[in-house]
Amino acid sequence: MMSHFVFKLPDVGEGTVEAEIVAWHVNVGDSITADQNLVDVMTDKATVEMTSPVTGRVIARHGEPGDMAAVGSPLVELEIEESAATHETAQAPAPPAPEIITPPEPAQESRPSAVKTTSPLASPAVRQRAHDLGVDLHKLRGSGPDGRINHGDLDAVLKQQPSAQPQQRDGVEEVKIIGLRRKIAEKMQDAKRHIPHFTYVEEIDMTELENLRIHLNLQKREGQPKLSVLPFILRAMARVLPELPQINAHFDDTAGIVQRHAAIHAGIATQTANGLMVPVVRHAEARDVWDLAIEIARVATAAREGKATREDLTGSTITITSLGALGGIATTPIINRPEVAIIGPNAILERPVIRNGQIVVRQMMNLSSSFDHRVVDGYDAVTFIQRLKGVLEHPATIFMA
Repeated sequence: MMSHFVFKLPDVGEGTVEAEIVAWHVNVGDSITADQNLVDVMTDKATVEMTSPVTGRVIARHGEPGDMAAVGSPLVELEIEESAATHETAQAPAPPAPEIITPPEPAQESRPSAVKTTSPLASPAVRQRAHDLGVDLHKLRGSGPDGRINHGDLDAVLKQQPSAQPQQRDGVEEVKIIGLRRKIAEKMQDAKRHIPHFTYVEEIDMTELENLRIHLNLQKREGQPKLSVLPFILRAMARVLPELPQINAHFDDTAGIVQRHAAIHAGIATQTANGLMVPVVRHAEARDVWDLAIEIARVATAAREGKATREDLTGSTITITSLGALGGIATTPIINRPEVAIIGPNAILERPVIRNGQIVVRQMMNLSSSFDHRVVDGYDAVTFIQRLKGVLEHPATIFMA
């Protein structure tokens, strides 16, 4: 005897009233077993796997990827054995953190390798042209004396290859913005709509700090991590922010309240395969550069691998966003609402600067920053960045109590 079973979106806690359907794992007609993953849904906090509490056959699905489903609304309808049906609706148990599935590496195309014997005979000009064209001279038989390869031989190869003439392309690919990408879009739009940003960029001489960083990496003990620039910037911020508590703050614009935080919980903007995430280094003020480096690596790796906990991804009071060596000259970072400031270090590059009337080469970095002008005045923002500049340019002060 068969019975009808309706699986409804359960209450996943945290006051969630709806969730976005991200990916289906079953189709109508599929036979499934208990605990099999039916669908992934995304709340404001995390992606969650919805597993079936019963064994049966899928007879209907409700919603498509990108649709919003209310808590208590039907997701999947199943046909099950009468003995297995205890009620018509079910609440799924709280699922574990989402599993990250790494796709297999694509098979490498097998290419026969050329057997290289002696170096082919060719003039330097022919060799350079062959290099620019991507032609392997070892695979050619030259028409010149003793098999010497000339420009005519290269021309013959080009005639055999498809035309290098740029080809016209048509077509439009439509990509629906769903899941984490949609959440990112909403947060960015929300931040720009509510926050009147102003950006300030300052040039910082990082030569002494870079020398110190390299020295410490050469002297590091076993088990200590390699130091990047970020731990030093965080330590410098920890020294400066107590003087300007309005920068390390949240602004509740509905209540009209600025919450100034004593603890520095630094968000570290991290690019992942699924989009930008901001894991949090908690209590940066209580960590040294080595501990900061360890914690930055831990939370960033957890975010990239999909293993970051709710604690890892919430509660930041100020954010650092860095593109590392790709950081360019300047950026205009978007504030991570409800925070009121974001810091964006750009690339460190050798530049000629004037010191004591002489042109010298120094390791220079532009530090970009954005502030919420509703609660942070320009004077306070510039004061903060200038104090930060002073500490970074005299890195010994980073280690002073």
